[in-house]
Amino acid sequence: MSPKIKPEIRQLDDAAINRIAAGEVVERPASAVKELVENAVDAGARRVDVAVADGGKTLIRVTDDGCGMSAQDLPLALSRHATSKIDGTDLLNIHTFGFRGEALPSLGAVGRLVITSRAEGFDAVEMRVNGGVHEGPRPAALSGGTVVELRDLFHATPARLKFLRTDRSEMQAITDVVKRLAMAEPSVGFTLTDVSGGGAGRVVFRADAESGALWDALRGRLAQVMGRSFVENALPVEAERDGVRITGLAALPTYSRGSSVAQFLFVNGRPVRDRMLMGVLRAAYQDFLSRDRHPAVALFLDCDPQLVDVNVHPAKSEVRFRDAGSVRGLIISALRHVLSGAGHRASSTVAEATLEAVQVPEARPVSDAPRVYQMDRPSMGQRRVAYQAQAPDPGFAEMEGAFSGRVEAPASVEEPDDLPLGVARGQVHENYIIAQTGDGLVIVDQHAAHERLVYERLKAQMAETGVAAQALLIPEVVELSDADAALLLGAAEDLKALGLGIEPFGGGAVVVRETPALLGEVDAKALVRDVLDELADQGRSGLVREKLEAILSRVACHGSIRSGRRMRAEEMNALLREMEATPHSGQCNHGRPTYVELKLKDIERLFGRT
Repeated sequence: MSPKIKPEIRQLDDAAINRIAAGEVVERPASAVKELVENAVDAGARRVDVAVADGGKTLIRVTDDGCGMSAQDLPLALSRHATSKIDGTDLLNIHTFGFRGEALPSLGAVGRLVITSRAEGFDAVEMRVNGGVHEGPRPAALSGGTVVELRDLFHATPARLKFLRTDRSEMQAITDVVKRLAMAEPSVGFTLTDVSGGGAGRVVFRADAESGALWDALRGRLAQVMGRSFVENALPVEAERDGVRITGLAALPTYSRGSSVAQFLFVNGRPVRDRMLMGVLRAAYQDFLSRDRHPAVALFLDCDPQLVDVNVHPAKSEVRFRDAGSVRGLIISALRHVLSGAGHRASSTVAEATLEAVQVPEARPVSDAPRVYQMDRPSMGQRRVAYQAQAPDPGFAEMEGAFSGRVEAPASVEEPDDLPLGVARGQVHENYIIAQTGDGLVIVDQHAAHERLVYERLKAQMAETGVAAQALLIPEVVELSDADAALLLGAAEDLKALGLGIEPFGGGAVVVRETPALLGEVDAKALVRDVLDELADQGRSGLVREKLEAILSRVACHGSIRSGRRMRAEEMNALLREMEATPHSGQCNHGRPTYVELKLKDIERLFGRT
């Protein structure tokens, strides 16, 4: 047996240490842009201009009008763990984007870095770093602020270049980073320019500094970044609990997206991508959206820095709350409250899509129109029959079945001006109610609308009377580890309220004595293990409630007014009034709109009457 060879422990040189650190801090060009723009904002910049070439692989240049640095500051800024953001005594009391002092030396270790800066009262200086080797500082020409130029990213670690994606993908990632930071700082102006191929380049993104009150500035910046349609179809969110405050905008369920690209979360002004927070959004909207749809939100969480740890990862994109359960509950309750307050409202984009779908035939010039001769004109008798067919009384329903639509006189003297969803004027294709409002018309999907109303009614009844439980003839014993059993039994009271009765059975085992009656015959062991997985992953479980609400949704679907059923005028109006009084009635149980509202001015535009 050969003797064991003791490996030698050696101290790595600074160049190797910086390249290792760069692997954590600088994953791709977008990471470099993030670090440099954050430094600019921390320096008090009011304007930040970013220029990139070839997706940031060959050039990243960030120019700001911040406080700048002097000849004494520059060498220190390029050394590891040197920062002006904190003094090191309290790593929880952080009020800036950066604080680790790793970004600049890491960038200098993997690329060709040039920093030119001028602080007020000092001369401009320049310093270069190539593969970790420093040159300068030396005199330079600059009126103020700082210009950081990074060329040939990862030239010192060529293996990393193989993991980069296409220029287009890297540019998209950079754009996303700049947009998130622009949302976090409405008072700062941002410009992103693609200078690939040389020249002045192409402006990819621009957001001018917003002025005015904080809330107005935020709405203006969100309109610039996410689009005015988002702001028009979003609800203001504002709530506070246990020292944590949440503000921002949350879009209506009918303004959902096919992915999570329109979800922006900020903690104390810092853009984050936190898995727990993303899961909270799904839980808050789960009753309004199907699994393949995602809400659009821009939410800002503010709290004492002592309540949140931002030093979880070198990239600082994840955070850890001291009381994650309280934060989760605050977000869910705040979002559900504003969504309930929206009542029957649906997003305006539904109407826009409807107008775009309307096909208007092209008008033919008068000179090209065929001439109409006297013998081709309808006779007086024919015109009289046509007028009678168009008359509102007795209506389309009294005709010989040639029409799917019918119009009846309203059963009440209600005026459309006083009612958000107007007064029913007819039904077409035995499924769509046509209602007249004060300034337009509404088209209602009777089945989808009634399905939502029945569903909300069933949920209210379940909340009022509780969930009926059925006792198992032979209780199910589920073997678990001691830790899993303790986690599950900690939620036993909440599960009991939902009809799932669980008790300890000695050791790590639990026994299931009751299951929700609505679920019918159910695999109790599989259900318990699924609940346990969710508890371990998210700290709470909504699985049983989701299953119950899915049952109620199916019951509502089968118990609602079916497509193809003719409705009387009083039934249609009653449905409209109930929709106005019921929260979430603007979308069905799957997030689709239950009605479309068209304004009279838009309809007139279709006919060229404007």
